[in-house]
Parts: sequence; C-alpha cells; structure tokens
Amino acid sequence: MSRFFVALLPPQNIQDYANQIKQYFADHYASSGALKSPPHITLQPPFEWADANLPLLEASLKEFARGQQPVAITLKGFDAFAPRVIYINVVRSQELLTLQTDLMAYTEDNLEIVDKVSKTRPFAPHITVAFRDLTKQNFQTAWPEFKKRQLNFEFTADKLTLLLHDGKRWNIKSEFGFLATEQ
Repeated sequence: MSRFFVALLPPQNIQDYANQIKQYFADHYASSGALKSPPHITLQPPFEWADANLPLLEASLKEFARGQQPVAITLKGFDAFAPRVIYINVVRSQELLTLQTDLMAYTEDNLEIVDKVSKTRPFAPHITVAFRDLTKQNFQTAWPEFKKRQLNFEFTADKLTLLLHDGKRWNIKSEFGFLATEQ
C-alpha cells in the first residue's frame, strides 16, 4: 500500500515563489512541513492504494482528466486556518469547485476512494505555505506579517497531478492532461 493524493500544480514560476515563502517559514518560524510537497491545490485528499493496482488508478484518473476543460485559477493574498496553517488564497470559482466535486464523485464511484472528512466540510482551495508544525506562538507572530502581504497570480490549470508519498515527502508520480490540452 502507498499513500497518494490528487492535486492541481501551478506553473513553475508560481511554485518557485511559493517555495521561497515556505523556506521563509522554515527559516524564520521553524515550520518546514510545507516543504515536504510541491506547491499544490489538493483536489482529492491523501488516500491509501494498493501498489499492484496502480495501473487502474492511473488509467482511471487519465480517463477522468480527458473529460475536463482547463480551469482558470486566481491566487490572491494569504489566508489562514488559525491557529496553525497559513496559505496562499485560491479564489473560489464555479469551475474549480465543479472540478473538485466531480473528481471526488468519480473516484468514489469508480475507485471506491472516499474521504469522509471532505464530505463534512466545504472545499477550501488553498496552497499551504506554513503547516501544522507552525506553533501557535509563531502563527501569532507570522500571521500579521502575511495577512496584509500582496500576492496576485493567474494561471490555467490543464492537468491533474497524482502525488505519491515516499515515506518522507510527496513526489509527482503522474500527470494527466485535460481534454483541450491533449492534441
């Protein structure tokens, strides 16, 4: 069994910027947990999957992705899940919410992957820069600095990314292009 999750990854320039922020939190606030994955917007939270069935998982995600249109994503400022997590705010759009809802339904119906927590709370798209290892005290110091900080990025998400946990960090396992990007 391995641990996976499905996400949208921003373009490299935005990943580089987010990684600089993550490193800042590691250096100044002793919060390095967010460095254990590439910057991403989680669509399907972590789940266990049998390694022998990986081809089924990848084929199924490829099929789902081929039915999707690219989604415009806007990143604007910072927000928080107090008292531990600070993140880059992803503006909620109907297209993004629909993509996430459709993916969760698809993985449940076709792969029997069910995330019980996601069923009890609304989807809150975000890119984490300071993780649960941020102490409450450091959160109270960092949050006033970041809540006023300006950030504006726009990009088009045109593929799903499957990430695999290697025991220490999350790594890109596979990518699945959306219909309009598969020429």
